Amino acid sequence: MGLFYSFARIIVRFLVFLINGNAHYLHKDRLPKGNFILVGPHRTWFDPIYFALAASPNKFTFMAKKELFKNPIIRFILVHANAFPVDRENPGPSAIKTPVKKLRKTDLSLILFPSGTRHSEELKGGAALIAKLANVPLVPVVYQGPLTFKRLFRRKPVKIAFGDPIYLDRKSKLDDDSQKKVEEQMQSAFDALDYSVDPNFKYVDVSKKPEQNN
Repeated sequence: MGLFYSFARIIVRFLVFLINGNAHYLHKDRLPKGNFILVGPHRTWFDPIYFALAASPNKFTFMAKKELFKNPIIRFILVHANAFPVDRENPGPSAIKTPVKKLRKTDLSLILFPSGTRHSEELKGGAALIAKLANVPLVPVVYQGPLTFKRLFRRKPVKIAFGDPIYLDRKSKLDDDSQKKVEEQMQSAFDALDYSVDPNFKYVDVSKKPEQNN
């Protein structure tokens, strides 16, 4: 499985280079040793691909909606790319237990979008809970660049910026107040990273405003 992931990453890196070839990975030195959780705002369907490439040679697991696993070909690819199914309508305990187990028992880090979807601004509490149970840091990351596959072909710059790790105290209780504090830390980190990459950056959801060009 690890061999498949490594081979697939080489292929994907080559394809991404052919399609765009203008990617810039910033502050990679901030990535900690050992496993961690990459957390960022979900801005386009391909930003997790760029996150994984930018943080290479680290390997990642990630959540995918369970419906995708019904297709045998897609299921094969997802399973060998270290994805695991999640019911987004009714996540259940496995949505927490599975990534915690992978973070603790394997060499896989996790890519997680706290907002859940590309069109939600609300930060969910799962990232903090998984980080605490797995005893790994949260690493903020942002994507700035084309938001559609078509615009990616125009070879406009893609920029991925990593923030400083956020460490949770395993001994402290993760109550509503402390969870809110972590969420505020993440949002502040996203805002600071966006500003550092481009002070004039403003994310526009292209699904709502197709006329916007980023």
